[in-house]
Amino acid sequence: GKLGRYPPWPGKIVNPPKDLKKPRGKKCFFVKFFGTEDHAWIKVEQLKPYHAHKEEMIKINKGKRFQQAVDAVEEFLRKTKGKDQASSHNSSEEKNRRNSSEERGKQSAAEEKRKASLSEGKLKKGTGEGKKRVSSVSSERGSKSPLKRAQDQSPRKRGRPPKDEKDLTIPESSTVKRVMTGTVAGFKWPPSVSEPVKDSDPHFHHFLLSQTEKPAVCYQAITKKLKVCEEETGSTSIQAADSTAVNGSITPTDKKIGFLGLGLMGSGIVSNLLKMGHTVTVWNRTAEKCDLFIQEGARLGRTPAEVVSTCDITFACVSDPKAAKDLVLGPSGVLQGIRPGKCYVDMSTVDADTVTELAQVIVSRGGRFLEAPVSGNQQLSNDGMLVILAAGDRGLYEDCSSCFQAMGKTSFFLGEVGNAAKMMLIVNMVQGSFMATIAEGLTLAQVTGQSQQTLLDILNQGQLASIFLDQKCQNILQGNFKPDFYLKYIQKDLRLAIALGDSVNHPTPMAAAANEVYKRAKALDQSDNDMSAVYRAYIH
Repeated sequence: GKLGRYPPWPGKIVNPPKDLKKPRGKKCFFVKFFGTEDHAWIKVEQLKPYHAHKEEMIKINKGKRFQQAVDAVEEFLRKTKGKDQASSHNSSEEKNRRNSSEERGKQSAAEEKRKASLSEGKLKKGTGEGKKRVSSVSSERGSKSPLKRAQDQSPRKRGRPPKDEKDLTIPESSTVKRVMTGTVAGFKWPPSVSEPVKDSDPHFHHFLLSQTEKPAVCYQAITKKLKVCEEETGSTSIQAADSTAVNGSITPTDKKIGFLGLGLMGSGIVSNLLKMGHTVTVWNRTAEKCDLFIQEGARLGRTPAEVVSTCDITFACVSDPKAAKDLVLGPSGVLQGIRPGKCYVDMSTVDADTVTELAQVIVSRGGRFLEAPVSGNQQLSNDGMLVILAAGDRGLYEDCSSCFQAMGKTSFFLGEVGNAAKMMLIVNMVQGSFMATIAEGLTLAQVTGQSQQTLLDILNQGQLASIFLDQKCQNILQGNFKPDFYLKYIQKDLRLAIALGDSVNHPTPMAAAANEVYKRAKALDQSDNDMSAVYRAYIH
């Protein structure tokens, strides 16, 4: 499950409600957290033994709520122990449970052994209390799973205990660990972190980064309304703002939202904004694309200038730097609708120079500007599971909270304008290069007489296994190149990433090679197909 930014927290595995679907993918359990009455789906390999880590976790978490949760665990264990002593341990049911737990224990032993070796000695840099806290919380970055298996006091050491006896401790989400780079300066969970915000999305996480020259990072979980964490040391500050509540829902902002650009990404975003109750006015260069959203309750804007002038916050998501500039600076453009207090959020993936120029002209008219390019594809956009990289006006970032929750699963605030553009280009450079490598491998397999399906099966069993790898290989194997992410746009991003490297004299030979392959694919009329159609550039 997508937990949010919680500290290690004890819980027990319970039967989920009958109408609650189990998440697809790896096997997971439905967990009830002691002391909070919250619930979440937790992957089977992501549970951590309660007894082995109890003292460690009590040292980390000083809050009353955590102590109450621990007291609730101990009370539960006392009751369970009493029941166990009173019942027969020789029943067929008990034997079945033991057998099944031993079987699962065998399967998990190797995985736990691997995790233990991975976790040893990571993130040893850092100072004082912060260093201790990170190492004790999560078994470090090297560990693939932030949550580990539960155990009780019975002889079933590695096995899965009966459903009413499982006690576990849950560290912070793996997403936090993935962001954890550089020296660790501090890791603080305020006492209130266990009190989830009631009006927020259980799947959404904020990250707030204010950049300085020092590489140290500080994580702090905070409530939905983001606040700035000012470190005395002047170190880099990343805040994981917990805007999650299990079984919670999004409270839409009462601000009027505008949206310009209804392409693959924009369409899914607008649909989710409307579903979550936002008031949205839409505009698209080809007006007929607006019709579907008008039927869903959106209002129609005649020009970008009109949308901006009638709305409080206007988002835009267009194809490239030229389109982004034309939208703002062209006739009846965004700039003509900007007046003091108007907010403009550009979600297009463009270069830092372009976005900096747009920010300057918007702010010069008294407007507020945020860049917020998104990492994802059409499917993730439709599902409201985009990753949002934002930079610019921090207050505007906070004002966009309900919108970002509606359209995404995570948002990062990266500081000054231009940072999000650079980061987005680097992310897409990696993705585009990887896609070309996948295509290269599949075609080489084919011409050397190897089964492409078998290659995919092998990759899916290894460390490269991912949704992206599987989906793109399936596209190729099925010859289905319906666009989820246009090939022409990933080539544009590679081109801009290479230019970014040029600007700082940094070599990007992998991206440059991949770019040449995408250019060949474009010459073969693959521009409007999915990026996986780069495969066709390799076919002789």
